[in-house]
Amino acid sequence: MPLVTSKEMFEKAYKGGYAIGAFNVNNMEIIQGITEAAQLERSPVILQVSAGARKYAKHVYLTKLVEAAILDTELPIALHLDHGENFEVCKSCIDGGFSSVMIDGSKYSFEENIAMTKQVVDYAHARGVVVEGELGRLAGVPTPITDAHVTLSEAMMGRDYHAEGVNLEKMGLEGKTIEQVLDYVTRG
Repeated sequence: MPLVTSKEMFEKAYKGGYAIGAFNVNNMEIIQGITEAAQLERSPVILQVSAGARKYAKHVYLTKLVEAAILDTELPIALHLDHGENFEVCKSCIDGGFSSVMIDGSKYSFEENIAMTKQVVDYAHARGVVVEGELGRLAGVPTPITDAHVTLSEAMMGRDYHAEGVNLEKMGLEGKTIEQVLDYVTRG
């Protein structure tokens, strides 16, 4: 069984009424522990790789360990780049076999974030890879604005993000209209 996309997993999970675990990995023991537990539960799993993990364990080692986990468990596994900082990092992971990537342009201006995200989306979708985009600040990072205001502001940015042709695939929101997202966010 090859890697699967998170989109495929989420579609089945929505229909089946279950959640999918996503876990950051950086070595063989972590990958084995996660996939062996998932196998016991007969559960699909998303294995995420951060920039730090790519530096520590190297891209090729991580992808080969995930390939071994697929062969060993026969589980549906997605390999996801977590918080890719630019197009080049995302491209490297796409070309290197990841089934989904996250472009985190939150440190750039909103316009630069949209442009970079669209670049990643265009490149990834042409290769069958799913993209997640980061609109704003990370949760838990302090700001002088209250969380309720930031949440609503980010939801409003989401409408602009969507209007620019960027697909909302964050937090299981794919396939939902921006109105449904705004309703969810504003109701809490």
